[in-house]
Amino acid sequence: MTSGNPDGSQLTATAENQEVDTASIIAHRGFAGIYPENTVAAVRGSVADGRAETVEIDVVPTADDKIVVFHDDDLSRVTNAPTSVSETKIWELSYEQIAGYSILGTNQSVPLLTDVLAAIPPEFTVNIELKNPGCEKLRFAEALGESALTAATDRWRSFVGRVLDVLDVSDKSDDELLVSSFYEGALAATRTLRPSVPIASVFYDSVDTGLELSHRYDVEAIHPPWNMVTGSGLSTAETPVSGSFSDVDLVRIARREGWLVNAWTVQTWHQAAELQRAGVDGIITDYPGVCTAHRPQPEKTVST
Repeated sequence: MTSGNPDGSQLTATAENQEVDTASIIAHRGFAGIYPENTVAAVRGSVADGRAETVEIDVVPTADDKIVVFHDDDLSRVTNAPTSVSETKIWELSYEQIAGYSILGTNQSVPLLTDVLAAIPPEFTVNIELKNPGCEKLRFAEALGESALTAATDRWRSFVGRVLDVLDVSDKSDDELLVSSFYEGALAATRTLRPSVPIASVFYDSVDTGLELSHRYDVEAIHPPWNMVTGSGLSTAETPVSGSFSDVDLVRIARREGWLVNAWTVQTWHQAAELQRAGVDGIITDYPGVCTAHRPQPEKTVST
């Protein structure tokens, strides 16, 4: 079998480079590599691009109980807010106090969740990652004991309830949603308040912890870092999460359990191609062009 090379020569594709099922593209923070992340413009751009099927956004609360689309705990990394504002936790500021600042030098500012949802057509799935309920010292990416879990669930309950209320007003149906988090308290609160909403456990540095939480909450999807996916040929020692992971085939386990596997955060075409070959369902990425269903490599030039 041959495939065309941009310079006009012909390349022979090896057997391992046969076509594979194409994973769906998930626009991480609205394709943060090419748009100002987590803004209305980013969401509109990722929708208009036409390659993503899902838009992923992050949510946090403000002091006046608004839900905003934002990733960090404070404004310092991505806005032009003065130090007196940017070094204050976002949940200690009212929406009026944060709304006027520029995101990454653009005309975009921190948006309300309602405004972002209004920019996403019904045919797109929205992946809402619950980042913080409005407090510090959260137990990140841990499986909690009974008493700690009760406290964590209570800590997240009010925030998760307000997020779900906004989703109700937006008329997004459950099959157009995916709620994800690193935090067990967030997953537990979501399952308690709205059992019908699909959820995803976001893995960090422990395969065992991620699997434990996934089983505990009967998730619809798992979100491992891309270098945690075995069978891809990619080094497990690379970013996004450092470490040497146990040799567990997450894709095989997910197929058995009925979970989707969406790998984060993919930055190159090579990573995307290898992950698709390993069988992941979704590629969470900052760039719309990373995905390809083929990875032809030159074996020899075919003479004519």
